[in-house]
Amino acid sequence: MADFDSIASATVAVGERREPAFVHDDDVAAATAKLAGFTDRHGTRRPNVLVILMDDVGWGDFGCYGGGVAVGAATPNIDSLARRGMLLTSAYSEPSCTPSRATLLTGRLPMRHGLQRPPMYGEPGGLEGEITLAALLSDAGYVTQCVGKWHLGENRDSQPQHVGFDDFYGFLSVSDMYTEWRDPYFFPEIVYSRARTEWVENQAFNKSFVHATRGGDVEEVAEVTIPVLSELDQRWCAYSEAFLRRMAGGEEPWFLYHNTRGAHFDNYPHEDYLGRSPAKHPYKDTIIELDDIVGRLVAVLEETGQLDDTIIMVTSDNGPEMETWPDAAYTPFRCAKGSTWEGGVRVPFVASWPGMIDAGRVDDGIFDFNDVLPTVLTLAGAADAVPSDRFVDGIDQSSFLLAPQGRSNRKYHYYWLGQSFSALRCGEYKFMLNALGDDVVSQGDVHGTGGFSGVFHKFPYGKLFNLYLDPKEQHSYMIRKLAYQQALVGGVRNHLMSFAPPNQGKLVVGLNV
Repeated sequence: MADFDSIASATVAVGERREPAFVHDDDVAAATAKLAGFTDRHGTRRPNVLVILMDDVGWGDFGCYGGGVAVGAATPNIDSLARRGMLLTSAYSEPSCTPSRATLLTGRLPMRHGLQRPPMYGEPGGLEGEITLAALLSDAGYVTQCVGKWHLGENRDSQPQHVGFDDFYGFLSVSDMYTEWRDPYFFPEIVYSRARTEWVENQAFNKSFVHATRGGDVEEVAEVTIPVLSELDQRWCAYSEAFLRRMAGGEEPWFLYHNTRGAHFDNYPHEDYLGRSPAKHPYKDTIIELDDIVGRLVAVLEETGQLDDTIIMVTSDNGPEMETWPDAAYTPFRCAKGSTWEGGVRVPFVASWPGMIDAGRVDDGIFDFNDVLPTVLTLAGAADAVPSDRFVDGIDQSSFLLAPQGRSNRKYHYYWLGQSFSALRCGEYKFMLNALGDDVVSQGDVHGTGGFSGVFHKFPYGKLFNLYLDPKEQHSYMIRKLAYQQALVGGVRNHLMSFAPPNQGKLVVGLNV
């Protein structure tokens, strides 16, 4: 496999309704041997899984990605985790939070699961009918816990406790929805108008953070006012710490899906973190707080003897929300959240599992949020549980993570912008057919060039960017690189054909309602 090249090499069929993948036999053998060694040490008990999903944190925010101290907020705990594990430089989310979260939990693209934009102010979700990672791990004997932000819909059938989680402690929507209309700086016309305040208060959305157990209804814990919101990440961390301690020494493996409130705008850090960052800014103070939370959860795993038995994944649900600058993340790539330029969808991703994932690895192989489901199921000994009655876009990347210098098994990343196919990446090249034009923002837009503010552009002949030479995606290479055109167009064609019956997507405008 020394001559392996992601563009020139062919994939193989994984299943009738599965994304084709590379199969690196030597990597698979090495990963299989590592998993066998884990089984020899632990018997039938499978590894625990901790996914820490942050909100709107950018590719360049963490020190291990070149940010940290250099951008006004050190992240020593996340940096340490990266040194003890693997740092991915080409990990991809979807353009905004709800599509990303649904994709991570289902292994399916938004055009298939139907959640193409965030539901707001009580809108229903659409996760009902989907099969989640939590449900599959639960069937495999795992205890499943969801903490923090959900944002996959408020309707009962889309809530965590009805889609595979044993317990949920968090809120159903998104940070700004609870606070923006309470803040006189952003919404004086509501705060100083009793009529408009009552108008918002009477809208049918849950204004509290809640608790629920499997099969039950949500119970309100506290209304999310601005002071309460500033405490949420600390309260949620304490809840997850208690879960980890409770599971220590038990026979059952567990899946903890911990979703932070931070760093979604508007940031109101806990009072203990106000001014803690060198930047002395609420966003950067929040990054300091989130890094401490990662450190606390890892410390509990060490303290309870569970660290070596746990794979940890730390990532963010999309790129920075630049319309809210400077309360926003940092990315070195073009544009931001809401777009399919790299700045909108390339996210930090650190994976650590002592003794299983080699320490200090940095790899640019493509890894997709879709890949989390089949990868985790393989590590959990439940690879056969990947649903076969629907198209699954995820690829098993367990050999990529576990094999020494393992190679990504994914050939393509597909970029979707709502219901429009936007681009395809293979190797260092990105073939783009349409995008939000971040260069057509009004001259009066003082907030900068965010991904929700642009104009939709179609490129009739396509644009081709070399992401190694041109990470800002400013220089189309198409006229010089026509040799690649057929291969890339073929990748697009084959992908779009996967939506033909019986694998068609859910053709909805934004949400299943």
